[in-house]
Amino acid sequence: MNVLVVSGIWPPDVGGPASHAPEVCAFLLAHGHRPRALVTADSTPAPEAYPVDWVDRGSPLRHAQALAQIASLARDADVVYTTGMFGRSGAGALLARAPYVVKLTADPAFERARRRGLTHASLAEFQRERSSVTAPLRAARDGIVRRAAHVVTPSAYLAELARAWGARAVTILPNPAPDVSGVPGREEARERFGFDEPTLVFAGRLAPQKSLELAIGAARDAGVALAIAGDGPERARLEALGHARFLGPLPRGDVLALFRAGDASILSSSWENFPHGVVESLATGTPVVATDVGGVREVLRDGENGVLVPPGDQAALAEGIGRVLGLHGDVAGSIDAYSAERVYGQLLEILTAAAR
Repeated sequence: MNVLVVSGIWPPDVGGPASHAPEVCAFLLAHGHRPRALVTADSTPAPEAYPVDWVDRGSPLRHAQALAQIASLARDADVVYTTGMFGRSGAGALLARAPYVVKLTADPAFERARRRGLTHASLAEFQRERSSVTAPLRAARDGIVRRAAHVVTPSAYLAELARAWGARAVTILPNPAPDVSGVPGREEARERFGFDEPTLVFAGRLAPQKSLELAIGAARDAGVALAIAGDGPERARLEALGHARFLGPLPRGDVLALFRAGDASILSSSWENFPHGVVESLATGTPVVATDVGGVREVLRDGENGVLVPPGDQAALAEGIGRVLGLHGDVAGSIDAYSAERVYGQLLEILTAAAR
């Protein structure tokens, strides 16, 4: 089966899709299929065992170029699997008469509206808004999911939203747990990063939705060090707040080592779906203190493998830090059901059915 995998970000970019898309390609290749990736990038992606086509992210014509490439490559694909560039993926697949499967990690209309300053609502409030300003974004989103052969989401929370947008078939596929067999032990990992006191860690894209100013403030209030890995538009503003140590973007293996080195990881997001970082942290045996938003509570159980606090409340987050540092138990065992073989095996079944 020929599968075109579309992603807006790709290594060395930081973020869930930049980890997910290469893993899907590798899984497909290992199981006898022929993946091909189309991504946006700042420079030529590193060679892989399968073709990786790319569009220059800095090009003023990048949207048209991506659409043209998707339409062209989709003609040779049995199915298109898109984790980003949804509008161009849907239009390109339609032009090529190819079925497509959408991997949703958020509400694309909401994210675009927030980036453009068209709404200040929460994700839940946005679903109830009836603004003419954001109506075109909603219409585009609904059209994409309704024409998709299948929609997959990591959380029941987002699956419910996708059904409300008119998706024909929706399957909940959690983000798979990473292979941590090669990750160093805790003491070795702590030595690698120079941790000699209780330390919280975060790894991910430094974007507004992460509300990392709350994490920095809460860590300061709790008297606990904080190390942040990743990059993004918020980095300069967050660095100016002080207290946190910024490590920049790290390779996937180093991210897992960072999670293992931490006494706990922290997620202060104002809205989320089912974040990769939570699963990665738990896989390394490190508990998580997180805001109770979106599908986070579908993987994080308060008082067992982590601590949940209300979003936007720095005092509650600081109190949660104290609680999470006292947790003990089989944190890694709490995500035994999230094996990559199981999750990607089910995705392969969905892609195969869509191709037929």
